[in-house]
Amino acid sequence: MNMASCDLCGKEAKFKGIVEGVEMDVCKECTKFGKVLRTPRVFAQKQKQEKKPERPQKEIIELIVEDFGERVKRAREHKSLTQEELAKQLAEKESLLHKIESGRVEPSIHLARRLEKALHIKLVEQHEEIHEEKKAGSGALTIGDILKQKHG
Repeated sequence: MNMASCDLCGKEAKFKGIVEGVEMDVCKECTKFGKVLRTPRVFAQKQKQEKKPERPQKEIIELIVEDFGERVKRAREHKSLTQEELAKQLAEKESLLHKIESGRVEPSIHLARRLEKALHIKLVEQHEEIHEEKKAGSGALTIGDILKQKHG
């Protein structure tokens, strides 16, 4: 039977557990970091039942354009609005609008959408990412590898 690898250290996982509030596959040694949900026998049966065909997963993410500050300033000036007037219209602080226009603060997606609507500009772009699942032992980093790099 093909077992999953431990999400913490990369060894053969024989347990399902909760570590820091996240359900993951863990080996016997890494069970000490959390709570075991299923015993080895039950876990092995579940793995077999849950096996799905592997295919790339698409994810659509929203990103703020790089020149957001210039776009906001240019559109605001084109509408002959001061920063104070636009800030009042959006119910935001004038200082925040100043920081956005200068590029020091990137607006949240929510605020960017409100700016888009008020100024009739495009600030949010959709980006598609394709994630392919890696098989165990394919050289993928585990959480344990990352922690070792960070603290090591």
